[in-house]
Amino acid sequence: MVRKGSRAEQALPASSDAFVWLRLYQVEMGGLIPTGRRLPLWWTLRRPPRPLTYHAAHRMFERAAAAAGSTATLHALRHTAAYRMAEDPELPLTDVQFVLGHALLTTTQLYLTPRQEDVIRRVLAHHAEQTRTAAQRAAAPPAPGYRPDTLAVLFGGNVGGAAS
Repeated sequence: MVRKGSRAEQALPASSDAFVWLRLYQVEMGGLIPTGRRLPLWWTLRRPPRPLTYHAAHRMFERAAAAAGSTATLHALRHTAAYRMAEDPELPLTDVQFVLGHALLTTTQLYLTPRQEDVIRRVLAHHAEQTRTAAQRAAAPPAPGYRPDTLAVLFGGNVGGAAS
């Protein structure tokens, strides 16, 4: 691919699904667009065919989102992919940096900032686990040699079956 800002060519990994969709596009476009190893993959549908620019793709996505009643943007897709890659423990952050084309790792680290809904979900799970663990500890019988009724007087509550 050609980077938007630097115009540098860069090979990037893609999923097998991406190649299936690319091939379907190529078959559908048949002889309508120029093809060749050094030619762009994406072309406008208007005649004469021209390479699809970033700006044209951006506008096309805006129109499609508006027709669907969405506020999604083309750049939001990039952010979503970046967050998902950054969250993957099997994918080093330097690989994410490479794919995104960031010169500085600190730029890529912005995608490590947790989303509010994820933090809330994890903290609630943490509290539920703490409550479950505490309940298990409280239900444990007192050590041999201690009378449950005496412990209940000292510490309050139901200790090892004693009434409070």
